[in-house]
Amino acid sequence: MKDRAARACGAALALAGMLPAFAYAQSYPQKPVRFIVPYAAGGAGDIFARTIAQKLSEAMGQQFIVDNRPGANGIIGMELVAKSPPDGYTIVMGNSAPMVLNPSLYAKLPYDPIKDFAPVTQGTLYPYILIVHPSIPVRSVAELVKLAKAQPGQLQYGSSGNGGANHLAGEIFKRAAGVNIVHVPFKGSAPALADVLGGQISMMFDTIVTTVPQLQSGKVRALAVTGAKRAPQTPDVPTVSESGYPGYAVTSWQSILAPANTPRAIVDRLHQETVKALRMPDVIDRLATRGGNELVGNTPEEFAKVIRSELALYSKVIKDANIRLD
Repeated sequence: MKDRAARACGAALALAGMLPAFAYAQSYPQKPVRFIVPYAAGGAGDIFARTIAQKLSEAMGQQFIVDNRPGANGIIGMELVAKSPPDGYTIVMGNSAPMVLNPSLYAKLPYDPIKDFAPVTQGTLYPYILIVHPSIPVRSVAELVKLAKAQPGQLQYGSSGNGGANHLAGEIFKRAAGVNIVHVPFKGSAPALADVLGGQISMMFDTIVTTVPQLQSGKVRALAVTGAKRAPQTPDVPTVSESGYPGYAVTSWQSILAPANTPRAIVDRLHQETVKALRMPDVIDRLATRGGNELVGNTPEEFAKVIRSELALYSKVIKDANIRLD
């Protein structure tokens, strides 16, 4: 009898301990939430963040304000969030570059991808597409490689910044093809694409969401996609692997993270509402159908496993490619 009473008392106390967190989550947010994007406006990460921010604002009754903090391959924005109070009022659009590439590219970072962030969910998974300005006289990867070998150091490719996933895509491609193409880093993919459109640089590995409109208007030409399979939005564009470099595959992702030690009830609420948003028809149309993304929406625990797995994977890739940024 006493044991049953003790168990009942313990259960009641445990429930009482959970109630404040539950109530906090239900009342959260009580003021606007800052949604940091560590890249310039207009790129794929910015599009993802603004799409989800609008849905979170509608669902949760407070504004989720996108705040672009570009620079240093995402380090500036990620550091800001890592050092923010863990109260749910500052979150970040994290992607592969600052989370799983930077730790192997830089000897010292002002944040730790495991210790300083609370994963909310991996939102999207996507490949890149290799595009060239129409003035570049090539229509295939084979022709590009032939031209690059005939003109070493004369072609340039842009990226969202040193150490970004599309920079890594270019460096791995250069080594696989044995060509000398000059890397030109920008503060985000949007300004890099602008220079490709203007003919200031020859090419770049860009996201499909920002590239398809330019392909349709004939402002750029697509040569290959970097994923393991062709993209539904560009079914006639082969993969790099199909183009003569078997095994080549580079993909990236966009996600939502909060500062470490953010109350789990808040993480769960953000996760719940983000997953709901990812299932909405207009979000699917913008990010998947037209954007070339695979929508994910995994749990915080599943996302944490992805981060750890890719940290190990890209550590080896970067080491084997001998890529360092400091």
